[in-house]
Amino acid sequence: MNSKVVAIVGSYRKDGVVDHAVAAVLAGARERGAETHIIHLTEQQIEFCTNCRQCCQTPGAERGKCQHNDAMESILAEIENADAVVLASPVNYYNATALFRRFLERLLGFNYWPWGKATPQPRNKWKPRKAVLIASAGMPGFLIPIFTGTAKALKLASHSLGAEPVGKLWIGLSAMTPHHELSARTRKRAHKLGLRLA
Repeated sequence: MNSKVVAIVGSYRKDGVVDHAVAAVLAGARERGAETHIIHLTEQQIEFCTNCRQCCQTPGAERGKCQHNDAMESILAEIENADAVVLASPVNYYNATALFRRFLERLLGFNYWPWGKATPQPRNKWKPRKAVLIASAGMPGFLIPIFTGTAKALKLASHSLGAEPVGKLWIGLSAMTPHHELSARTRKRAHKLGLRLA
């Protein structure tokens, strides 16, 4: 049976650096026979978390259900039926986009956090999925996890979704031109990461 890879893209721009990197990763996964699907968060109706914590009150390993009736439930169901995820966001003002962080905040239901407890606890520490994390920024790529919160946001989302990162792609200097192109080296690396996901 072929594996399934779902990509969550938190970029506001279509056909930009992040889209191209995600496409290269998924191409690598398909080369190994994986079924792939891209979810652009710009196209999804996802409400903001109200921090009511209703999704955190019931104990157990199952993800808590949110009071919102929107696209998030179907997105999470698809990820839970996948073998791997790609989580991608450009750096906007030193962090993941607000679009990606809205998605991230809605992952709270993967934690048990009853009233009276100071911190949430993961419902399940088992990580049956693989993940690739992708971020782009105007600064050199190696500085993304040092000077921005993007890497931490992507990693938190990965762990919440029961996925262990097997690779990270930090794409730097992407603000030098209005339509930055991925280098052949970056495309090749992205493709190799896709092979690892399948």
